[in-house]
Amino acid sequence: MPPRGLGAKKEKPKDTRGTIRRIARYLTRYRWVLLALLVCTLVSNVGNLLGPTFAGKAIGAAVDAGQVDFAVVAYYAKWMLGAYLVGNLLSFLVNQGMMRLGRRVARQMRQDVFDKLMALPVSYFDRNQAGDIISRVSYDIDVVTTCLSADLIQILTSVVTVVGSFGMMCMISLPMVTGLCITIPMAIGFTRFMGKRTRPLYARRSAAYGRMNGYVEEMFSGQKTILAYAYEDQVCEDFSQINRDAAEAYRAADALGMTTGPTINMINNLGLSLVGMAGAVLYLLGLTGMEQISSFVLYSRKFCGPINEVANILNELYSALAAAERVFALLDQPEETADAPGAQVLSRVAGEVEMDHVRFGYLPGQTVLHDLSLRAKPGQTVAIVGHTGAGKTTIINLLMRFYDVDSGEIRVDGTPICRLTRDSLRRAYAMVLQDTWVFHGTVYENIAYGKEGATMEEVVAAAKAARIHSYIMRLPQGYQTVIREDGGNISKGQKQLLTIARAMLYDTHMLILDEATSNVDTNTEQQVQRAMQTLMQGKTCFVIAHRLSTIQNADWILVMDHGDVVEQGTHETLMAQKGAYYRLYAAQFS
Repeated sequence: MPPRGLGAKKEKPKDTRGTIRRIARYLTRYRWVLLALLVCTLVSNVGNLLGPTFAGKAIGAAVDAGQVDFAVVAYYAKWMLGAYLVGNLLSFLVNQGMMRLGRRVARQMRQDVFDKLMALPVSYFDRNQAGDIISRVSYDIDVVTTCLSADLIQILTSVVTVVGSFGMMCMISLPMVTGLCITIPMAIGFTRFMGKRTRPLYARRSAAYGRMNGYVEEMFSGQKTILAYAYEDQVCEDFSQINRDAAEAYRAADALGMTTGPTINMINNLGLSLVGMAGAVLYLLGLTGMEQISSFVLYSRKFCGPINEVANILNELYSALAAAERVFALLDQPEETADAPGAQVLSRVAGEVEMDHVRFGYLPGQTVLHDLSLRAKPGQTVAIVGHTGAGKTTIINLLMRFYDVDSGEIRVDGTPICRLTRDSLRRAYAMVLQDTWVFHGTVYENIAYGKEGATMEEVVAAAKAARIHSYIMRLPQGYQTVIREDGGNISKGQKQLLTIARAMLYDTHMLILDEATSNVDTNTEQQVQRAMQTLMQGKTCFVIAHRLSTIQNADWILVMDHGDVVEQGTHETLMAQKGAYYRLYAAQFS
């Protein structure tokens, strides 16, 4: 099977106008700053537009009068210099302001995306690669804000320059404008034609980069496994294909996009040639002077230059729109369903949990749990065993309302969990998962993660109960030792002990243990089991275990097989039946 990302469907822009409107809403949050920058842009362009007029008057004073009047030439030269200085100074200030504005928009956009990610259901992260999500948060937002910082003001400046130059040319000589009237429609028509062809290519490029980032993140997180299986060559080959697809998407977009600028430049040069011919004819006929021709030519350069610049900027604009669509597609994802109206806050938890004829599947038509019923009394330990894929972890997902059941009902203390607030339901559980998670921070911060305001004494007590205190004290700074991202500087067993200590500190009435001792050695497991017995006292516990030795003392054991409970009872009764549980036990201890 090819790696994710190969042969993926090409993305096309869905709503360009809607995307532009949504970007504009981010800008209008800083409307007064934007208005000030627009005023400065207008004043800057007025200064730059007056320059050719003063230049034309200086040339006219030197040529049309038949003799050079240096005083007049110097007078207009000073005004021309002043106009250009003011215009360029304001242009510099505008560029600085837009850069700062772009950074503010980037910060706000990233905050919105991150807040959205925190509100999305677990199913979204199950369906999407982490690398692709990271690509939207970093690369795509950078593309959008870079366009806002550098290109937006350039487009505005170009529009003002083009309109102002065209107006000045019309005032100078309408006959000479006719040459440009031939080439302007050609330039506009060609730009629109190329825009329709390049936009899908830039959307494809953004998607290809997202797939590549997703594959890279996935491979780096499994680097040790790749080395252990000597799979480097295949990974490199797969990445080479994904990289080739991304490079081809980049080349296809830029190769077509970069033809726009030179073509528009050629059309503009054709317009300038027509202007020059018209000016020469009018001058020979005595219908215009050198002053008018000089000013007109300078204005025509100002008129054509921005058109060429905008044609080149449009490539970056299309890329930014494609990136923005990916960002907004994430922001438009449906959030976790809201709590039901009048949902109750789960408080004073006794810990009675019931699953009544529950049916569930992650995908339509693919049922994982068929007709599951169980009851855990307060303080009771329920163990769930079975082969991989039997549905054990799915039960945990449903208990925590990471997913909602398709039919049936789950109740806590007699209240259906769909009538409880998710926050209070999840706070009622402490969890220790097989996939341990620690973050970049001190040992103290990792253990105290679930309990706000936890004291050092409480953290130390939890660490001692989890049998990891002595190890922590051997670290360079003890509890203040910083753990690297994802716990790269500690072993898997130590990470799991940290998560167990975290659960011990988090005082709840219900506990979920999903292979909680899978990463510790046998001797440590025995120590942790004794600590876990203390942790589990008086709590309703759900224990998923493959090591059947760890659940022999469970009050009730469910044996799962393909989404059904095939056996249930205590360890002794199940062993006496010599059925599925007996065979699992015998396979481990024969």
